[in-house]
Amino acid sequence: MASWNSGPLEFIYQVLGWTAFTCWSISFYPQVILNFRRKSVVGLNFDFALLNLIKHSSYLIYNASLYFSPAVQKQYFEEYGYGEMIPVAANDVAFSAHAVLLTVITLFQIVIYERGTQKVSKLAIGIVSVIVLSAAVCFFIALPTHSWLWLVSIFNTIQVCMTIIKYVPQAIMNFMRKSTDGFSIGNILLDLSGGIANYGQMVVQSIDQGSWVNFYGNIGKLLLSLVSVSFDIFFICQHYVLYPATKDFKSVASKEPENDIKEHLVPRSDEPAASENV
Repeated sequence: MASWNSGPLEFIYQVLGWTAFTCWSISFYPQVILNFRRKSVVGLNFDFALLNLIKHSSYLIYNASLYFSPAVQKQYFEEYGYGEMIPVAANDVAFSAHAVLLTVITLFQIVIYERGTQKVSKLAIGIVSVIVLSAAVCFFIALPTHSWLWLVSIFNTIQVCMTIIKYVPQAIMNFMRKSTDGFSIGNILLDLSGGIANYGQMVVQSIDQGSWVNFYGNIGKLLLSLVSVSFDIFFICQHYVLYPATKDFKSVASKEPENDIKEHLVPRSDEPAASENV
């Protein structure tokens, strides 16, 4: 495997990678803490939580396989050349493992805390069923020929698709309510920072190696950054431009107890539930 040509660029690469890890990892905690303080998950989109688990699990399988498996690495070098670097860094594996853990905790909170009338939509259950079945079929296709790189690339594709799909329920809910009241923009700002740092990490590696193979050699990581940044910008426009929070809401929210905040998170009776907006 190729080595770094520039010590400073390698240092910048590591800094950007762990910056992305930090921003993305911290972004999971506000929701978990809010659920714990309220002892309620009312207002949290269950479809988002379920699809998020599939997304991060798929990404963990891809990252861990390419980072740790000699067999997958060998097939990667045969495909893209032995002079290339593995496009997965330690921070990618650490983030994926951490994301799966926090998503599982969130789903556990959904089980044990008050959830009102909310439930996972049939559409989300159908999507997950199709993905699991497809992954199983791909595994048995790859097994006879040991096409492990192709198989982990399938999981990479799954995580990209889930990245696109998982944001849709929240975007539609904001549009239907014409409001982002109760929606944490802090998570989005952290997610945006992580996406930019992740993209910058790939650019630095390409500059050092004088090759852009790591972009199409790990198209999932590239699309993860681009899709996340695009949706984050869209949410920021919704929050600050299209549906800015009113002063009345801010003043009331600052005075009311934590348990009453759910009244701002749950759509009125004439508005569609979050799980129906997938």
